Amino acid sequence: MKLRIRNQKDVAAGAIYLAFGAAFSLGALNYKMGDAARMGPAWFPFWIGVLLMAIGAATTAAGLKSHAVEDKLQKLELRSLAWIIGSVCLFGLLLQPLGLVLALAALVIVSSMASHEFGWKGTLANATVLILFSVGAFIQGISLQIPLWPHFLID
Repeated sequence: MKLRIRNQKDVAAGAIYLAFGAAFSLGALNYKMGDAARMGPAWFPFWIGVLLMAIGAATTAAGLKSHAVEDKLQKLELRSLAWIIGSVCLFGLLLQPLGLVLALAALVIVSSMASHEFGWKGTLANATVLILFSVGAFIQGISLQIPLWPHFLID
């Protein structure tokens, strides 16, 4: 029986999960593992890596099944990838000087430029929902010490 990749997207995604899972698990072995009762610093990343590898194996297997939907990989869109990575870097640079609200707004607006269906209404709605959720969860919920607004606005 010849092995045939029917769904290239699933196989590629599975390979990425497997690679990241292996990297997390192998990297965690540099720390003390401990046991279930007294977890060491390696416990969580090791088991997250194992979980990622299990998901990767299942995803890869699904792409190899004979009844899987045939789906080819598309050309990598470097422009979209650059917008997304750039928006995350911009968020990291803007968080301290501008605060969470403006940094998140910048993140959503810049990352939205990666979409072929970009629209201002959807972008502003996404930004509003993400800002409200993040303020509620991280500032109000778990009391992270992140500035909400730029210092020049609140001083």
